[in-house]
Amino acid sequence: MDRIIAADVFIKIVEQGSLASAARALDMSRSMVTRYLNQMEEWADTQLLHRSTRKLTLTQEGEKILNYCRELVAIAQNISSPIESDNAIKGLIRLSCSPFLAHDVLPNMIQPFLSAHPMVSIDIQISNHVTNLVEDRIDLAIRITNDLDPNIIARSLGKCHSVLCASPPYLKKNTRPVTIDDLSRHNCLNYSRFEKSVWHFTHKKQSLSAAITGNFSANDSSLLLKAALHDQGITLQPKFAVQNYINNGHLVHLLPHLIPKTLGIYGIYRSRKHQSLALREFIDNLVIYFDQLDT
Repeated sequence: MDRIIAADVFIKIVEQGSLASAARALDMSRSMVTRYLNQMEEWADTQLLHRSTRKLTLTQEGEKILNYCRELVAIAQNISSPIESDNAIKGLIRLSCSPFLAHDVLPNMIQPFLSAHPMVSIDIQISNHVTNLVEDRIDLAIRITNDLDPNIIARSLGKCHSVLCASPPYLKKNTRPVTIDDLSRHNCLNYSRFEKSVWHFTHKKQSLSAAITGNFSANDSSLLLKAALHDQGITLQPKFAVQNYINNGHLVHLLPHLIPKTLGIYGIYRSRKHQSLALREFIDNLVIYFDQLDT
């Protein structure tokens, strides 16, 4: 964990009088502020603040540490950062994302980005689980969800529109669905991290849902896509993941009059104020890339 950022957070907690106020002033999540404070106390090996329901007060050791923190931040502010001096886009970006994004979506964006910025390197940590950005030293986590924790700092990168599809051989063996009710009679390949056994749609501004069953589920949409390509059933997939398969006839778009629930694509990070030029440029490029995929 960055000690200068931790020092700045500790100063802001004292100045603002609460963790919540410090989080707002720093444009940082409260949970992240708490982690920085806990780390400061771990480094100091002592309690730095007396906590009560009404206010925070410095301990004797906390007063000493506060002075050290102010000196540290002052020194850091007087140092001319190489990044700021030459405006070079460089450095390491540690990225967390799902297997589907890592294998099927991001490579077409990352490789041109690295070619355009040869002093940048990217390390991808593949995970479907919620990531502790501080402990795992992650600069950016990309998630597709509609259930974003309101306490985290995130930027919308785009929208994920989905389509229902199945392979021609599967549809040859099984009657093609014509209505939403027909889905209950098919082998539906379900993403196990979403609401189980229910797919949600809209039609002419009316909300509809389909109770589904199937013999295969997974928490990785790329596995479900491969199952559909092997004639195993109907899958609900991001449009940008299957459009080429639909265009070349390997998959068939089903029930196009139904619009599946749209999901948000988010970039999650620790703070808006403490970002490298490389990370800001990468995030800006992601917004452009996902917008192009959505067209």
